[in-house]
Amino acid sequence: MAITLVNPKGLPEIDAYRQVSIATGSKLVFIAGQVAWLADGVTVGEGDLAAQVEQCYLNVGTALDAVGASFDDVAKLTVYVVDWTPDKMPLLMEGIMRAAAKLGAAPVPPASLLGVAALDVPEHLVEIEATAVID
Repeated sequence: MAITLVNPKGLPEIDAYRQVSIATGSKLVFIAGQVAWLADGVTVGEGDLAAQVEQCYLNVGTALDAVGASFDDVAKLTVYVVDWTPDKMPLLMEGIMRAAAKLGAAPVPPASLLGVAALDVPEHLVEIEATAVID
């Protein structure tokens, strides 16, 4: 495993992610922003933020697996949510927890959450990109 996750003293401990990741591998993996598409391009969970978050994480997991990596190798996630407001946090967390249960791992690397006006198509509510490090 090329990533060590840390919550340094003096910074808040956030359940959803760790504040710092230390990468020691030799290959960087950049995963394009994943939306709530199935392999055939059909959108999952139209209008359902939790369902879309879940599918995005599952798609990131699929991309990681394709290069011999897992969420244990992710150094950083960036989450883009359409029309973000803090009251959407429970739905975001629900989607993450559902994906974690299916993936068998909690995806908790450092993360940034950004509210955006729109994504590629109107039915997409969230997009998640990842950077991983592998040996």
